[in-house]
Amino acid sequence: MSDPKEPFPSVVLRPAELTPADRGGGARTIPLVSKTVGAEVFLNGMTMFDGGAGIPLHTHNCPESVVILAGEAIVEIDGTEHRLSTWDTTYVDAGVPHRFRNASATEPMRILWTYGSVEATRTIVATGATTRVDAEHRR
Repeated sequence: MSDPKEPFPSVVLRPAELTPADRGGGARTIPLVSKTVGAEVFLNGMTMFDGGAGIPLHTHNCPESVVILAGEAIVEIDGTEHRLSTWDTTYVDAGVPHRFRNASATEPMRILWTYGSVEATRTIVATGATTRVDAEHRR
């Protein structure tokens, strides 16, 4: 007898077999764990940045953690910049403005991100535009 709380089977996700979503400006995202695979608590995925690429200053409606998987990054958190390298990890609380950019002009950079809610949103500081994170990364 199956558990009614488990509508989805466990899955193995292979980023090399998934098509990245182009975020513009040299950033591409591969969504991994989301509602589409049965997640009820968190979202995660990877973003690859070309040399010099970055994403705009933004906030979320839930906490976010990012691990640098490859390359060198500069993260701005609430107006303060920090240089990060492989395996360095951030925690940014809901509502705190932040952004990541590739510290190298030529070498790629890759991050693994996790949001503390499957209902995560991103609000771009410059425009006030808010979108659901999972909607931004539709495959």
